[in-house]
Amino acid sequence: MAAPSDEEGAVGPRCHHRSTAMLDVPFLPFCAFLGTLGLLCVAMVGTWCQHWRGGFSLDGSSRTFNWHPVLMVMGLVVLYGAAALVYRIPHTWSGPKLPWKVLHGSLALGAFILTVLGLAAVFRFHNAQGTPNMYSLHSWMGLGTVLLFSCQWAAGFGAFLLPWAPAWLRALYKPIHIFFGSTILMLSVASCVSGINEKLFFSLKNGTMQYKLLPAEAVFANTLGLLILIFGVLVVAALARPSWKRPDSDSPDSRQPLLSAER
Repeated sequence: MAAPSDEEGAVGPRCHHRSTAMLDVPFLPFCAFLGTLGLLCVAMVGTWCQHWRGGFSLDGSSRTFNWHPVLMVMGLVVLYGAAALVYRIPHTWSGPKLPWKVLHGSLALGAFILTVLGLAAVFRFHNAQGTPNMYSLHSWMGLGTVLLFSCQWAAGFGAFLLPWAPAWLRALYKPIHIFFGSTILMLSVASCVSGINEKLFFSLKNGTMQYKLLPAEAVFANTLGLLILIFGVLVVAALARPSWKRPDSDSPDSRQPLLSAER
């Protein structure tokens, strides 16, 4: 069989390069889209609880429970996702890292505080109604995610923000921290999606509003779950993209004044 000519052989690389360029998305517009998607998720979960579930209160009723999905989506998914993407911003690639470390840790701490408040809301509701706690797969997954999140934040604070952590320990723990960052986000998404589904099964069960009949509330909440899933997948994809990773401190690229995200 005759070997392909140079012109024929170049078609493959050119097509591959063209397809790669077509899929290339600048980081900042991507972040703007992701931020809009995150705000949409928060707005939709708030609308769901306000319009279909009766609104919000602190009296131990079902309206107290409604704080739970709002705070969980806001903290454990959206704000946590924003914290995870801080080091992908091109402006973090030069200059001192301490301000960005503080921002990263502060966003994660804010997400953790919102998450704890969300847990407090559901426990208050269950205790007021005499409902057992921690019996469903959703509750096991959610609490496990929060516990892992708390360990992640404490370990990251000790390794990267406290001045006495040795360099070898930081280098050893860094890939572990990155891995569990993505893992916690996907567990958070899974917990939120399973919680939405569980709430729909519990709430839509009378003769006119059964879940299987797909009323408007079910369509709205199912759409919310899909958007939360898309948000989480896009954040993890951004974290995995090599061209958006901050160069190592010993890399020549890291000493450039500013790097574009499309490098």
